[in-house]
Amino acid sequence: MPPPDSIDLTNPGAYVDGVPHASFRALREKDPVSWQEEAHGPGFWAVTRHADVVQVSKSPKIYSSALAATHVTEPAADELEVLRSLLINMDPPQHVKFRRLVRSGFTPSRVQLLRRRVQEHARELVESLLQKGECDFVTEVAAELPMRVISELLGIPEQDRQKIFDLSNRLIGFDDPEFQNSPEAGKQAAAEMWLYAHQLAGERKGGDGDDLTSVLMRAEIDGEGLSEPEFDNFFLLLAVAGNETTRNLISGAMQALIEHPDQWERLRRDRSLLSTGVDEFLRWVTPVMHFRRTAGVDTELAGRRITAGDKVVMFYPSANRDAAVFDDPGRFDISRTPNPHLALGIGEHYCLGANLARLEIAAVFDELLRRVNRLEAGGPVRRLRSSFIAGIKAMPVRVLAEE
Repeated sequence: MPPPDSIDLTNPGAYVDGVPHASFRALREKDPVSWQEEAHGPGFWAVTRHADVVQVSKSPKIYSSALAATHVTEPAADELEVLRSLLINMDPPQHVKFRRLVRSGFTPSRVQLLRRRVQEHARELVESLLQKGECDFVTEVAAELPMRVISELLGIPEQDRQKIFDLSNRLIGFDDPEFQNSPEAGKQAAAEMWLYAHQLAGERKGGDGDDLTSVLMRAEIDGEGLSEPEFDNFFLLLAVAGNETTRNLISGAMQALIEHPDQWERLRRDRSLLSTGVDEFLRWVTPVMHFRRTAGVDTELAGRRITAGDKVVMFYPSANRDAAVFDDPGRFDISRTPNPHLALGIGEHYCLGANLARLEIAAVFDELLRRVNRLEAGGPVRRLRSSFIAGIKAMPVRVLAEE
């Protein structure tokens, strides 16, 4: 186990071969709220235990999302106002009002209406895999399903979906040279996404369509609706979060099932285990690895004195392997219960699209388990170079016939 003072959680290269779980374990056991130096920043407190992550998440009056946004790097002063208009970077009461306005598109009843289309897409993708016998699981299954679903939900025309997919890759892959080579490229991708959203909102405003863009253009709370810039920001957040996170969860879950064939066979024998299996996929993969808060007041966390203005960064993969909460946390167990993982967050910023994500995950794996005997690795897995997203860029797979 590496000593805590040798761990650099800001280095994206440390995650290329997978999440550094041994390092997180060392921090949980020896320095659970540890001070981390930064080469290009003031440093931050790394929160690695489950209970402490929950405490920070549920204390927005102490730990703010809005003071300096939620990414670990320091935002430029001229960017902060724009960042604060994103739902993820809001505090109460603004966050509460904005979330009430947009969550109409993500209620369980509305997600149920999408179920048939999600299942149809999953069926088509698995049929294509069976016909080919092999594929890159990331691009042809895991990425394709959420991109189709989010596009239909938002009313994005089919001919524009690849454009949105490419832009979201450039936004998330800011530490991976395959997707962008400079911070300016990321800013350009955001600008292009905002422009597209603005154009789409303009087309749907005043209409009676049932896609989410049209619904949100009509929605009001206390006589106030979303402005077009507010919608543009929400569109960017949804297009990225609803695409990239679900894609990486499905990819990581498939990798886990290939590496743990006993769990695949358990699911094949009893597909009802998917109800607990989906949560174990989420715990095991944890697609979003951290979010930042900023202390608004002097406080104390796990015996550490936190000063107002300090960065406090929650590491979800570490919380999801905390032995104080999870029995044998290094074991992949699709029947694990209880499973209070934090992969979807907790508190006021709990994932807005959680119901939709669960539906997509369950649909694609139910179809795979029903029709595929087994998948095996068809080549090396290439992971995203990122300390923010636990992502897989490529994962060749082959279908194995019944033996």
